[in-house]
Amino acid sequence: MRPGVGISPGNVPVYYGGGHLKAVERRVKVAEVVLRWVIFGLGVLGAALVSSDTQVREIFSLEKKAKFTDMKALVFLVIANGIAAGYSLIQGVRCVVSMIKGSVLFNKALAWAIFSCDQVMAYTTLAAVAAAAQSAVLGEFGQSELQWMKICDLYGKFCTQVGEGLVSSFVVSLSMVSLSGLSAFNLFRLYGNNKGKCSGSW
Repeated sequence: MRPGVGISPGNVPVYYGGGHLKAVERRVKVAEVVLRWVIFGLGVLGAALVSSDTQVREIFSLEKKAKFTDMKALVFLVIANGIAAGYSLIQGVRCVVSMIKGSVLFNKALAWAIFSCDQVMAYTTLAAVAAAAQSAVLGEFGQSELQWMKICDLYGKFCTQVGEGLVSSFVVSLSMVSLSGLSAFNLFRLYGNNKGKCSGSW
């Protein structure tokens, strides 16, 4: 019988593949590090683009200034991006330290905490992007039934920069969703047949 092959109760060969599992886990960890730093970078970029966005127009001899605080959805987007960036920075540092030390600072309680936080951040960033996107659509196309004008016809630069921030935020939300899947893998593998072999090393 080849090493690493067992017989299941139904007499079907089962390959446990410890080495292969470790290689998969290493790729998952590298992907986690990359995603966390992408979220940090784009989260900061998205928050900076939206929060620094202003445009002044003169309408009927009156100066009107558009800023992100005029739309609560954009305020929510900036806050969500800031929280996601800060959280990902902390988790990214944890991952890098683990890689340098060659061990995982990991147990079931910590795995559950990371999984739960990743889930919350994924839902929060998705909700923020959805709310901001809805406001952006109204600003771009207006709502004739309610006599809401197309704000972007007046504040083109403002809307363009908000759009750039939305794109960055959208990538952040997709990355957070992917991370929640990776954290689920990291959590539930601790309950598998290889939990004793793989929970302490990369």
